[in-house]
Amino acid sequence: MSAVSVTLKIATSLDGRIALEDGTSQWITGSDARARSHQLRAAHGAVLVGVGTVLADDPLLTARSVPLPPIQPVRIVMDSAGRTPPESRLVRSTAVGRVAIATAGITAPWLTAEGAEVWNCGEQDGQTEPGRVLERCAVEGISSLMVEGGGKVAASFLKAGLVDRIEWFRAPILIGGDGLAAIGPLQLSAIAGATRWQAVATERIGDDVLESYVRVK
Repeated sequence: MSAVSVTLKIATSLDGRIALEDGTSQWITGSDARARSHQLRAAHGAVLVGVGTVLADDPLLTARSVPLPPIQPVRIVMDSAGRTPPESRLVRSTAVGRVAIATAGITAPWLTAEGAEVWNCGEQDGQTEPGRVLERCAVEGISSLMVEGGGKVAASFLKAGLVDRIEWFRAPILIGGDGLAAIGPLQLSAIAGATRWQAVATERIGDDVLESYVRVK
């Protein structure tokens, strides 16, 4: 078991889609659900997304909860090749809170020059290893991590058996099979190999529903 607890936060349509085929995703859930997402960020030591999310949405990833947290969570990007733009809102906001780029051995001086940290988190098939990210989090004194996507990153943590809890926001809309899936391929060969989850809470938030699950050990 990892020393860092991992929560996977997902916001989707009823049919499990996080965006349209062209990547459009703002906004699937309503303002109340988004406010709750900021509360979840504030409750974690770090939040993590993949570089695809950074390139598509240019997120800030700060916890804009009420009240604001005394310290912003560390914002981590899974970015094996250091593709995070130096001009991104994340890198430009290191004065607000720490930003770490978790690479597969890339030093990325163009990012450290802007104040971002670059973590060498090994590589597996050319990609940053989720387990090594958690090891580095533990070294940095981070005890809880919220993974926010996208689908490829979510799948990498799930395949590695590193997710302890899922917070799944569902909006009352249907996007269809041409939309982008919340979770990438898990490469299961049998249903028996699927991870089982126990529902522990369901809450109506505005027009949306938040479902909370914990992994069945």
